[in-house]
Amino acid sequence: MKLHAISDLHLAAEANRAALAEIRPRPEDWLILAGDVGETEAHLQFAFDALQPKFKRLVWLPGNHELWALPSGTPLRGVARYERFVALCRARGVLTPEDPYPVETFGGRSVRIAPLFTLYDYSFRPDDVAREKVVAWARETGVGCADEYLLRPDPYPDRDAWCRARCMATEARLAEAAADGVPLVLANHWPLVEALARAPRIPRFAPWCGTRLTADWHRRFNVRAVVSGHLHLRSERRLDGVPFHEVSLGNPREWVGRRAPDECVRMILG
Repeated sequence: MKLHAISDLHLAAEANRAALAEIRPRPEDWLILAGDVGETEAHLQFAFDALQPKFKRLVWLPGNHELWALPSGTPLRGVARYERFVALCRARGVLTPEDPYPVETFGGRSVRIAPLFTLYDYSFRPDDVAREKVVAWARETGVGCADEYLLRPDPYPDRDAWCRARCMATEARLAEAAADGVPLVLANHWPLVEALARAPRIPRFAPWCGTRLTADWHRRFNVRAVVSGHLHLRSERRLDGVPFHEVSLGNPREWVGRRAPDECVRMILG
């Protein structure tokens, strides 16, 4: 049995919906969907319909797009919206960040799979840029993020507070899970380490890409591998001996004619 991952399917795009048919079956293996499957429940259902017959088990965690409260969509916002997606996953037998972290054996090695939801708190910014000025600082170079209008944190006062709450609860769960010595695979939509959150063409997008609260998790919790997406910059890098996998498919212009969709399914363990 192998463990695979992919993120940023962005199924609002017709080409990306068609791409799922090109992912070959791996019926003995697991697949992590590391956020930004799409913006609607229908997008999530489409992904599950296409991929559940091809894999033994799916694991889902949210990206910012799942959390968008679109004007034409459901009125659910913030935590209630996230919980609705969790319920949809559970109805389909898909693991989420709210479920117990399972221990499974991939390639002869036992690991604990930990899907995470940490959000971001704008701390991936220069130390001399104040929090209240970070959005304006990014806009100086024409950079912005639709999250400012679409990702609502209800009932939290802001995204920063929601991020802190998620990180505190997740850190406690990871500390408890790591106590038995079983190595962890951490999967999160946003990069856990600031050094991995710099997009060369839009460096000032980093404030929407994670939080410094997660910077040492890969060292503290006996981590075998880390999976993330969000940046649409596929890569594998090692930090402190731990492999970090960015596993985005991305928007059609970023993959069509460059790589086959099946090539974007990254093997993490096997």
